[in-house]
Amino acid sequence: MLLHCCCAPCAAYVLEYLSPSYDISVLFYNPNIHPRMEFDKRAAELNKLLALAQYPNSVAGIECGYDRAEYELAAAPLSDEQEGGIRCGVCFELRLEKTADRAKTGGYDYFATTLSVSPHKNAGLINEIGANLAEKYGVRYLASDFKKRDGYKRSVELSKKYGLYRQSYCGCAWPQNSTLRRNECQKT
Repeated sequence: MLLHCCCAPCAAYVLEYLSPSYDISVLFYNPNIHPRMEFDKRAAELNKLLALAQYPNSVAGIECGYDRAEYELAAAPLSDEQEGGIRCGVCFELRLEKTADRAKTGGYDYFATTLSVSPHKNAGLINEIGANLAEKYGVRYLASDFKKRDGYKRSVELSKKYGLYRQSYCGCAWPQNSTLRRNECQKT
């Protein structure tokens, strides 16, 4: 499985949940993260998690470089949109399309994303985008809502266990338009 990962805290639970059933390559592709220092910090935290955690099946990381151009081309015209709106859908699609494309070219059986573990992300929209891309690329998409059955709560517990940095925003360059308080993502 090729698993798109938005950050180490979300990946912690999702990898714990999926690794008994799959060999997993974790794709860190997040051109939405701003500034560069934040991107680097999140990538380092994912590497930290992969080094510390033990999984029943193979788990390996793949990091895409920092390249905001594609994201800015798609999302900048929507910079005035509120968090959770149209811009988020464009961002989900951009990241999931890269994952689906790499899953196809890499010969993976499935692709998925950690995005749905967040209580602030629309799992229905994420899964709709994933299903459409599965059809387009001919690779199965694992639909999920990882926040269910205390998935988000478990991600917080695992973040504490591994000493992971928990960011206070999705990474978007336009958090000033967020309807969420900036530290709300850190609450347990």
